[in-house]
Amino acid sequence: MTAEAPAAPVLSYGRLVPATVHFDDLDALGLLHNARYPVMVERAWAELWTEHGFRFEGDWAAAGDACNAVKELTITYEAPVTRPGAYAVHLWLDRLGTTGLTYGFRFCSADGATTYARGTRVLVRLDPGTLRPAPWSDTFRTAGRALLRPTD
Repeated sequence: MTAEAPAAPVLSYGRLVPATVHFDDLDALGLLHNARYPVMVERAWAELWTEHGFRFEGDWAAAGDACNAVKELTITYEAPVTRPGAYAVHLWLDRLGTTGLTYGFRFCSADGATTYARGTRVLVRLDPGTLRPAPWSDTFRTAGRALLRPTD
């Protein structure tokens, strides 16, 4: 890892959600602990989906599209975060299937210009009674389509 992270292109898809790194998020070397990145990404997604009315409040049956599970998580660390302060998480969807989706993310500077880590996560929508894959609702799919990254 180098002290300078590569600059990101102008944000042309997805959403940039503010994130704060606190002093206690840093490890003994003064770097953002590797396990904190996925937590901050999860919080950013929770904030974004809550804006669209999707949330989990303790009841799987009432959770609807928030009744889902992580199937896969990948993350690559590109540059160290060495200070507490204001940052952001760039969020988008790479794929929106019938029962699953793949989202991409970047943990970045507050303006989105510097990337510190990037990755993907696969989610599967679950039926609350059987915990088997279930289709996303039309409302969720509409919100999700707005976050799809354009294909080249």
